[in-house]
Amino acid sequence: MKIKAPSKSRPVDLVLSPVDNTLLANLCGPLDENLRQIETALDVAIARRGERFMVRGEQARRAVEALQHFYVLARQPLSVDDIQLGLIELTNAPVRRLGSGESLTDGPQLVTRKAELHGRTPRQIEYLKAIQAHDITFGIGPAGTGKTYLAVASAVDAFERETVERIILTRPAVEAGERLGFLPGDLAQKVDPYLRPLYDALYDLMGFDRVTKLYEKGVIEVAPLAFMRGRTLNHAFIILDEAQNTTPEQMKMFLTRIGIGAKAVVTGDVTQIDLPKGQKSGLKEARQILAEVRGIAFTEFLKEDVVRHPLVARIVEAYEQHANQTP
Repeated sequence: MKIKAPSKSRPVDLVLSPVDNTLLANLCGPLDENLRQIETALDVAIARRGERFMVRGEQARRAVEALQHFYVLARQPLSVDDIQLGLIELTNAPVRRLGSGESLTDGPQLVTRKAELHGRTPRQIEYLKAIQAHDITFGIGPAGTGKTYLAVASAVDAFERETVERIILTRPAVEAGERLGFLPGDLAQKVDPYLRPLYDALYDLMGFDRVTKLYEKGVIEVAPLAFMRGRTLNHAFIILDEAQNTTPEQMKMFLTRIGIGAKAVVTGDVTQIDLPKGQKSGLKEARQILAEVRGIAFTEFLKEDVVRHPLVARIVEAYEQHANQTP
């Protein structure tokens, strides 16, 4: 591969070699969709003619490195997901032997239906290690950083390794600007939409049929936080999602449900609190009270850990800047 590195005001030229039309097609994707993803993520412009690429923008060098990396991996078609997750790894993890095709991150390998699942950023790796090493772990940060998904993946991993007997997923049924009362059905049907993200993660990691069978047997339980009161949860992996919407009393109630052989993960985003005005968040209080308690781990995610569409990280950053400028 040849790279021409002119002055900053001029584009960076790249010639991929050896030339392989199949690799080029897989790299670019249908209608050059993969190239558009790289452009959006790195805020560059990419022009291509055959194996020759011209990249313009402040991050042109990083885009060229990404093109080289994905070209080596393009023996099979690359999906949009492959490009987006690969860019996150290249951005957040130290690059070792760029283009070798090996994983760019070190960390726990989880036993789930998705064999390639692992932490994509340093803080995600830290989060997974904390979950394995501690009985109670808090994951706090903006949307899209993998807090819930990695927690569910860790729960599935623990269940598959038979270190726990049950998986219990819960979240507070707090109205995000809407009212529960207008929804049809009984209480369980009203709160089901609030629990849907947890079901979706389980289906993705274990498969619909297996989750359904385990749910029917009571091995997997997905329920509103209010249903946890009065219980003692032994030999279970328990996840409290959207914890920023718990009250201090609810948070204390949840944390004191933890029984023998149990592991708990609490996730939330303190910038998206839907509690009534003036009501204190149980997650914010717990972060202050439990910060120095031995055996409890906290992982604070940042916008750099967002693993959704590249624009999500920019949206989070824009809102942070606006909040900092607002008196």
